[in-house]
Amino acid sequence: MRRDVFQGIADPTRREIITVLARQSMNLHSVAEQFKISRPAISKHIKILSECGMVVVHRKGREKLCEANLGNLHKVDEWMEKVRGFWGARLDALGEFLNHPVAHANPKKRKK
Repeated sequence: MRRDVFQGIADPTRREIITVLARQSMNLHSVAEQFKISRPAISKHIKILSECGMVVVHRKGREKLCEANLGNLHKVDEWMEKVRGFWGARLDALGEFLNHPVAHANPKKRKK
């Protein structure tokens, strides 16, 4: 199953795994030692991150070596830029309204 990057970063444990692996590649056991959850839970998170393309797992002898692949994070940045533009304009308009409420008041309602 191919997942998307947003599923990868949706869970705080997965975000922390990405942070840990961004510093250095580790085997699965070393990753699990960084957290207070079970090794099978870490394996499941690593599998999801791998399906999202955010972690690459290589076999090195009997071990699985995990490394971060942060290239897909540009998709998050692109989405955030769109959201910033959308909300930025609306928050600017709200700020303008709050600073000058009389200028924006409905003239029909003021006549009463």
